[in-house]
Amino acid sequence: MTKRILAIILSIVLLASPGFAGEGTARTPDEALALLKEGNARFAAMQPEHPDQDAARREETATNGQKPFAVVLGCADSRVPVETVFDRGIGDIFTVRVAGNIAVDSSVIGSLEYAAGNLHVPLLVILAHTQCGAAGAGVSGEKLEGSLGDIQAQFKPVVKEMKLQYPDLQGEAFVNKVAEQNAFQVERDLLAESETIRDLSAKGELKIVEAFYDVKTGQVKWFDENGSREKVPGDVA
Repeated sequence: MTKRILAIILSIVLLASPGFAGEGTARTPDEALALLKEGNARFAAMQPEHPDQDAARREETATNGQKPFAVVLGCADSRVPVETVFDRGIGDIFTVRVAGNIAVDSSVIGSLEYAAGNLHVPLLVILAHTQCGAAGAGVSGEKLEGSLGDIQAQFKPVVKEMKLQYPDLQGEAFVNKVAEQNAFQVERDLLAESETIRDLSAKGELKIVEAFYDVKTGQVKWFDENGSREKVPGDVA
């Protein structure tokens, strides 16, 4: 039996399997979100299943292409590996990472537009995190040179807003609050700058959700459409 025939048989088996992540294009935003929540719960509890990470998955995605069920805009921080945090595998998540998870660069916005418009991903997660260096730079006000200064500048309006809302908050707690709120600013930026994201969101074909990852506990805290944060075990704030 040739390798080509074996590949075809493998593809048919995978497509027929209930756990085939290639079903991602048919999933609803809420179903996609549930998969991410379940995966993070496993990761935080140190009970990962490492799905879709074997040779069969590599072969299937190489043959049939990618069909991710979610796109995540995350920070470049090495402590926030998106697929690991959500206990997912090859072809499951279309990941875009940049310092501060900001979305003002055309390459970042274009990547998100490709996932949403061309791959028909139903869910966009803007993932901020604790101890964010980019948010910390924005809070410090220390002048950074070159392109670092451009990233820092994106946080200025958020820092100003949070100082008005939380005048007594200081240190790491304030930096975390700025990083958290920046996720909502990023959504506003995306909707203002990207016609594709704006149209898909308005049609209900793309759901945008903000989330906040704790680099110490491994837990992701989710926000609803009103900006209220979902509680997780051990959450006191």
